[in-house]
Amino acid sequence: MDDLHSLNDAINRRAGRKLGPSILVSLSLVALIWVSLAFQPIVFAGVVTLAVVLGIREISRAFAQVETNIPTNTLIAVSIGLSIATWVDGVEGLAVATAVALPILLINILRRGPEGFVRSATATTLALIYLPFLAGFIILLGHNEKGLEQVMTFVILVGCNDTFGYFVGVLIGKHLMVPNISPKKSWEGLAGSVVFTMLGGALMFHYVLDIHWHIGAIVAILIVFTATSGDLIESAMKRDLHLKDMGSLLPGHGGVLDRLDSVLLSAPALWLTLELVRRYL
Repeated sequence: MDDLHSLNDAINRRAGRKLGPSILVSLSLVALIWVSLAFQPIVFAGVVTLAVVLGIREISRAFAQVETNIPTNTLIAVSIGLSIATWVDGVEGLAVATAVALPILLINILRRGPEGFVRSATATTLALIYLPFLAGFIILLGHNEKGLEQVMTFVILVGCNDTFGYFVGVLIGKHLMVPNISPKKSWEGLAGSVVFTMLGGALMFHYVLDIHWHIGAIVAILIVFTATSGDLIESAMKRDLHLKDMGSLLPGHGGVLDRLDSVLLSAPALWLTLELVRRYL
């Protein structure tokens, strides 16, 4: 038993997080997604919207630490509008709602005067695109006759990337990818992500989506790229803002944004891939 505790402590030190709470939170989130989609898909859209709202509050607090203020309440309001528009009118609704939301936000900032306008407007635009717009594609994946299958495939792909990249990196990672951005990501971890995500993609596409397994393996490589890039983007944001985590809501993960980092860039990639497959194959 002491040996197990020692091993667990060693893994926690090398990974920089407590493994047990992290796994428990991940399983709870997967269960919440599955239940909401299986029984009432609109609840899933509500869960995504809630995650976006919490993420906006986190990013607003983070920006405030470097004296960059964004209109948090207005951004939350337009984000809810983006989610509703996406649910009602699909990708067209998402695009139009985003186009309408941006000038509303800029005009709101303009009311404060010219001081710091460019800084606040830039940060607000980033928050709008990074959170409610990209998250809209998660809603699009779920709002479909195969919504449950598509979202669970998405969860498996991103989960394989994150989980096996984490474990392989912790166990045998020696060659760091970008130590100035993420000091714990290694090339060995990336290789683990590629291998196991391709396996998960092949299985999910063949047995769940009824699409050729080799397409799933190819899509998996794309998801590894987008998920890893999303993780690095959020790490760069935290380093620039001098933060360890964006928040502390999720034990073992940090904040909501620390959980969404690899998801946000990957959702439009999978949605576009499935649309292309549906239309041309």
